[in-house]
Amino acid sequence: MMMLQLTPLQGMPLISPGDDLANLIIDRLTKANSGIQDGDIIVVAQKIISKSEGCLVNISTIKPSPRALELGEITGKDPRLLELILKESNQVLRVRKGLIIVEHRLGFVCANAGIDHSNVRGDWGDPDDWVLLLPKDPDTSAAKIRKRVYKITGKSIG
Repeated sequence: MMMLQLTPLQGMPLISPGDDLANLIIDRLTKANSGIQDGDIIVVAQKIISKSEGCLVNISTIKPSPRALELGEITGKDPRLLELILKESNQVLRVRKGLIIVEHRLGFVCANAGIDHSNVRGDWGDPDDWVLLLPKDPDTSAAKIRKRVYKITGKSIG
C-alpha cells in the first residue's frame, strides 16, 4: 500500500530573483521535521518559480501595438498589459469586457496568458506597474530544482 502525506511548508520567505528554491524547500522541510526520501514529489507553485527566475516585467517599459490598443478598447484592460499577453500567446481565443482568453505559448488555454499582477514588486518604479510572467520553460525549471535537491540531499525526487 502506498501512503500519501502532504507537508505544507510554513514560513517560506517572499521569493526574489536568484533565490535558491531547492535550498529554501529543504530548509523548510527540515524545520517541519520532515525529510526527503527517494521518489518523493515536491509540488511548487509556478509563482515562486517565476519570481526566482526573474520573470518580472514593468509594463511602463512596454509599447502597445495597434492590436493591443484595439483589445484595450474591448476589454478595458491596460494596452501595455495586453501587449505582454499577446507576446506570451499563440492565439487569442475569446475577448470581452474585462476578459481575454488565450492559448499560451506553452500550449494551454488560460486567461491573461497566466500573467499575474498580485503581490508582485520590482526594484524600481510604481509597484502597480509590475507583473509576473509564467516560467519560460517549466520542465527545465523543475529539472533544475530536482538536480539541486539531489546535490544537497542525495535524494532523487519527482
